Amino acid sequence: QVQLVESGGGLVQTGGSLRLSCAASGRIFNYYIMGWFRQAPGKEREFVSAIVPVGSSSGYYGSSVKGRFTISRDNAKNTLYLQMNSLKPEDTAVYYCAARRFGGDYSDAEGYDYWGQGTQVTVSS
Repeated sequence: QVQLVESGGGLVQTGGSLRLSCAASGRIFNYYIMGWFRQAPGKEREFVSAIVPVGSSSGYYGSSVKGRFTISRDNAKNTLYLQMNSLKPEDTAVYYCAARRFGGDYSDAEGYDYWGQGTQVTVSS
């Protein structure tokens, strides 16, 4: 069983930065794809980023965050990160960490097996 716990959310000004963390139970990074999703009130859950935690794989990003957000991992600490820069008010949402087995579409939330509780990110205008 996999457990995920997000942290690092908060309130920032437009143009500011924030770093989210996702602590995972067990040693899963060699077997799972890790992803970040977000959901704002009244909107569908949106794909943010994903990474294959085997070797030096590259990250994948949704079009709305590409160039501003960076996903990374620390296998020794079983921790996933999301560095968010140049934040905009439209980035305001609850951010979720998720994990899934290899295979399928990494951007499809329905394919992920495990989810964290979410952490609130609010960007003031």
